[in-house]
Amino acid sequence: MNAEETSRFVRLRVELVLEVQDEDQVTKAALRRLAGDPDLPPEERDQAEGGVTDDTAEALAYLVDPFDLVREVPGVELQQASWSSEHIEYDPDSPDWELDEDDGADDDEEEVGIG
Repeated sequence: MNAEETSRFVRLRVELVLEVQDEDQVTKAALRRLAGDPDLPPEERDQAEGGVTDDTAEALAYLVDPFDLVREVPGVELQQASWSSEHIEYDPDSPDWELDEDDGADDDEEEVGIG
């Protein structure tokens, strides 16, 4: 593809594994975020509050926002985003938890590890 044929759209994939050390703090933070959202209709707020109270993974989904990740990146505008969270079994020493090498990473992709 030459420069004129190259798409301006880029898909950025991020996978995080978080250790929840204090479920109560996560739940309270999600409830504060929901309470501070003036655009959320009351019936949706009630449903969301029930979800974040019952499930820490749901609370995290309200707290981790892809829009926040790119809001201040110059020269880009987020076009679409989706995200989800779920409870998992995690063993950092297991070979099943190595960075995903099956994606066929090429020169345009970069893996960044923390730790």
